[in-house]
Amino acid sequence: MSRNLAIGAVVVAGAVIVGTLAATQFTGGASDALAECRVGNVAGGSASIGGPFELVDETGATVTDKDVITKPTLVYFGYTFCPDVCPLDTARNGEAAVILEERGLDVGTVFISIDPERDTPASLAEFTDVMHPEMIGLTGTEEQVKAASMAYRTYFKKQEPEEGDEEFYLVDHSTFTYLMTPEQGFLDFFKREETPQQMADRVQCFINAL
Repeated sequence: MSRNLAIGAVVVAGAVIVGTLAATQFTGGASDALAECRVGNVAGGSASIGGPFELVDETGATVTDKDVITKPTLVYFGYTFCPDVCPLDTARNGEAAVILEERGLDVGTVFISIDPERDTPASLAEFTDVMHPEMIGLTGTEEQVKAASMAYRTYFKKQEPEEGDEEFYLVDHSTFTYLMTPEQGFLDFFKREETPQQMADRVQCFINAL
């Protein structure tokens, strides 16, 4: 599959998830104290996005969502072999975290691999260290990764590798970043078109409103 086709598949998958998130209407409306921080079709309140997971971190230790989401945290699902979408999105998330740090706000960043076949703890550490020094990379068994993906309503599908080159393959996946907190759970999602500044502004809006 060409790079352009791969990106197109990701965009289509993302559009499907956007529709799902938009259809999952939140409750609260104008009375929701966080409504002013949200954009798009999300009305306010909370939805059944996110939840318990058990994965493996960059040190090889088994961790749960409670271990890694200990503060407002940006969560992204992708893979380190991704040709361009994941590196760009993850670097954007890291940059947003830096902007927030400069404003005196402590926000975590998490990268969950949807390619456990190739993404080892060591490769995740190398990838996330470039994006942000405190970014947490997570992998696990296929079952663990699938359970985490289902909890966050993300989409991913491994493409068939070319004959004779089984180690090279692409993975279609959704491209949203989720803002999670240990107390409230899911607060909102960010599309990849949002800039680091825009993301930082909206995250700060949520933090200030909590």
